[in-house]
Amino acid sequence: MRLLIVEDEKRLALSLAKGLTAEGYAVDVVHDGLEGLHMAGEGSYDLVILDIMLPGMNGYRVCGALRSAGHDVPILMLTAKDGEYDEAEGLDTGADDYLTKPFSYVVLVARVKALLRRRGSSGGASPVHVLGDLKVDTAARRVHLGEDEIALTTKEFSVLEQLVVRAGEVVSKAEILEHVWDFAYDGDPNIVEVYISTLRRKLGASLIRTVRGAGYRLESR
Repeated sequence: MRLLIVEDEKRLALSLAKGLTAEGYAVDVVHDGLEGLHMAGEGSYDLVILDIMLPGMNGYRVCGALRSAGHDVPILMLTAKDGEYDEAEGLDTGADDYLTKPFSYVVLVARVKALLRRRGSSGGASPVHVLGDLKVDTAARRVHLGEDEIALTTKEFSVLEQLVVRAGEVVSKAEILEHVWDFAYDGDPNIVEVYISTLRRKLGASLIRTVRGAGYRLESR
């Protein structure tokens, strides 16, 4: 899952990004409303955390512009204000949820997970993917191989998730990097190969096929 944080309080934005990255999400951060609108409009995010008071363009206008353009990405709005009128205005522009500062980080994570679950269920897609004796529950973040539950780290699961939601298709290394890490990752791109190797060791070598020069494909056992 890839999240976008649009928040001009840099310390808060970076703190949220660090925490959400530890939860297993790929997180991008911008501090300006216009830049946030541009990035969210590209359509590559699963959820946007959007502050209301922003330079360039406020959160209400960003949210309204995204909805007018037909983008249905879940939007969680953040604000320091605390009035019924503000909440109503935020929801009227198309926001899915609303959180008033200061807020508990635990509550924010719970809201994020709830919005992502809601989006998955409303789209009619099951969070449980079954390929032969492999079962991956992307909502509960659990993996079973036959009767055995396989313990995966947060990053291992995120890499597997990118493959399982596109089972049978070739997923490039760049796509995995973009969604599991983020656009600012400047480390060794071969880190993907390391995680693929670990998944093969835990789930079986034949499950993930390397398509030379193109990427990886998850196949039924």
